[in-house]
Amino acid sequence: MTPGRGRPAVEEDSVQPFVKTWFDRRTSAGSDWSRSELVRLKGSERISVVLPAKDEEATVGAIVTALRRELMEVVPLIDEIVVVDSGSVDATAEVAARAGASVVQQCSVLPRLTDVPGKGEALWKSLLVTEGSIVAFVDADLRDFDEQFVVGLLGPLLTDPGVGFVKAFYDRPLGNGEVLMPAGGGRVTELVARPLLNLHWPALAGFVQPLAGEYAARRSVLEQIPFLSGYGVEIGMLIDVVEEFGLDVMAQVDLGRRQHRNSDDAALGRMAAQVHLAMLSRMHRHGRALMTDEPETVVTQFAREGAFFVPHDHDIAVSERPPMADVPEYRRRLAMEGA
Repeated sequence: MTPGRGRPAVEEDSVQPFVKTWFDRRTSAGSDWSRSELVRLKGSERISVVLPAKDEEATVGAIVTALRRELMEVVPLIDEIVVVDSGSVDATAEVAARAGASVVQQCSVLPRLTDVPGKGEALWKSLLVTEGSIVAFVDADLRDFDEQFVVGLLGPLLTDPGVGFVKAFYDRPLGNGEVLMPAGGGRVTELVARPLLNLHWPALAGFVQPLAGEYAARRSVLEQIPFLSGYGVEIGMLIDVVEEFGLDVMAQVDLGRRQHRNSDDAALGRMAAQVHLAMLSRMHRHGRALMTDEPETVVTQFAREGAFFVPHDHDIAVSERPPMADVPEYRRRLAMEGA
């Protein structure tokens, strides 16, 4: 794969040589990929798009409508759209269903297991309720959604059998409640995720946005890795894929601009703590650190209430689900499909 048209390659002396080599080989732009050409190349592949959602009635309908109309009806690129509803209390499920998605309640999948709140659980369970040999994940809170997001994610997978996992990156505008600044989103990435990856997994230093919520992969990759809960799922997945399959199966695509709901500083702090816990768990799992003591999983934050700052405790524990290929219900499903 060559870099996307109009995108400069990384300069020779600006990064470590192996990062430059991977970046130039495995980075493209979403606009490079033609949906009609990908339909031709798709062959017998089935493609699922999954939207994990919790209280996203304001945005999920437009996303599902665009995907159904443009990538199922106009061109038959994707085969199913599945919204995994993580206990919404608004009309997310109804809006998504009216727009044409199959809606699955997260708590109804694998009922013998206690349901773990959060995005990681929704992504993991989606493997049991989707059919695609390729699965694309899209956040349900995107505004001004462009279906080319999914086209871009699928491009490297459908044109190169050596690619098994594709991560998005994009400009992230930052809203302050009054104006929308062209950049400034992704603060947890720049302050926590990127420094930790550069220090402990330098092979992943070429990923522009390691915490991006949009990515696609072959089922044969996803079913072989564990899924972390909460905000740890993205960085955990990135590390486990490179450890299990190697860097060259991974690619990234510039999708242009992503606008979504921005979090406040307190929420970002909790997110950063979960990303750090996820990193610690991967270091332990892959033999890069010896954990002599379990880290604390409660974060204390302070909020002004009248004349005082009042402490508030938040549980930010990160749990882990096993590779789906190890789950008996999943193995039985595969056996029935192969019969």
